[in-house]
Amino acid sequence: MTSGKLAIKEKIGYGLGDTASNLYWTMFTNFLLFFYTDVFGITAAAAGTMLLISRFWDSINDPMMGIIADRTKSKWGRFRPYMIWISGPLAILGVLTFMTPDLSLTGKIIYAYVTYTLIMMAYTAINIPFAALMGVMTPNIQERTSISTYKFVLAFVGVFIIQGATLPLVKFFGKGNQAVGFPATMAVFGVMACIFFYLSFRATHERVQPPTDKRTPLKKDLNDLIHNRPWKFLLLMGFFTLASIVVRNGTILYYFKYYIGNEILASLFMVLGTVAVIVGVCFTQFFTKMLGKKKLYLIVMSLTSLLTLLYYFIPKDQIILVFAAHILISLVMAPQGPLLWAMYADTADYSEWKNGRRATGLIFSASTFAQKFGVALGGGLAGYLLTVYGFVPNVEQSETTLKGIRLMMSFFPTVLLVVATIAAVFYELDDKTMSKIEKELIERRAEKAKNP
Repeated sequence: MTSGKLAIKEKIGYGLGDTASNLYWTMFTNFLLFFYTDVFGITAAAAGTMLLISRFWDSINDPMMGIIADRTKSKWGRFRPYMIWISGPLAILGVLTFMTPDLSLTGKIIYAYVTYTLIMMAYTAINIPFAALMGVMTPNIQERTSISTYKFVLAFVGVFIIQGATLPLVKFFGKGNQAVGFPATMAVFGVMACIFFYLSFRATHERVQPPTDKRTPLKKDLNDLIHNRPWKFLLLMGFFTLASIVVRNGTILYYFKYYIGNEILASLFMVLGTVAVIVGVCFTQFFTKMLGKKKLYLIVMSLTSLLTLLYYFIPKDQIILVFAAHILISLVMAPQGPLLWAMYADTADYSEWKNGRRATGLIFSASTFAQKFGVALGGGLAGYLLTVYGFVPNVEQSETTLKGIRLMMSFFPTVLLVVATIAAVFYELDDKTMSKIEKELIERRAEKAKNP
């Protein structure tokens, strides 16, 4: 496979792994804060603090998992087997995270810290190898953008399932008791995720191997990562983008329950936004070929920032406009996800091109690291903002609180989007540079194949 072209079947198979991942990720970003405040019974400030503090472990755990994955040897490869090894424990922890044991307030906070930390460790153990897999399926940079597009279309199938099915399933299983409904719903999603991870494992193959002429010391891998300038800016881009998404998505249930006054509409609102994202993702490769990854990212993030800021001024009685603006924001922002993931693969190539060494798992640990710290910042910020604006669960909110919820749907996410866009200006791996790197790496690998 000298061209690096992949069959559509393999691209779809890889994408199913992200369908599985998003059965968890979307629960974290859209429902977890709401679950902690309105069902589990801890304060928004306590939940926000927990989301932030529990992420400090990831500064060690995520790179460590990348290092482990890079050094894994099995008959299935370095990255694929983790989809089999970890999917079961992840499903069990998903149920435990959304349980509501009868504990004191202190006991509940401790339980939340322990279960959330454990599930994020399991998510890391499966998702960092899965993310790195994309970087070794093919050396072709255009095919990676294509894989990333399939990945994100199928990722948002997972998002669609969570956003559309969670509240109805919670109601069905709980019969009015959300404390019963949430863990039962997570059990269903956990079984589905195990099936999708298995199908992804079966469909994919690892083709790009690290240079085999010498064993790379861990110290050199870490040094390469620290001095990988494009990777560092990409880390910031992913971090602030995810934080923005989490602040806004985490506010949706509060926005509809307390501001709009109709919690049921939240599911339709999220689902229609996800449909718009899927449509937008489908056009990513077309616009990438026209504009290049960096330029397209800058355009979509700038437009999304403006549209998100304007969302504040929509009156609550203009429901059609509320929905239409959200759909437009989702459609415009959609390409940023596939672009970021394709860029992570590019930074792995850049590291190999510059240093003669490849640590794909370690490079891709940045993706999960940025995701989880973005969720921590977004979730923590949302929790603190709700507290600052006087939020009290399950009562009629004050005008100040309602204003704060509106700002959390507009102004605060916009600030984070602008920071991510500024970081993208300094990311230097445009398509011209990557074409040069791809060509030179192919030549090097061919030469080593001739003279091992």
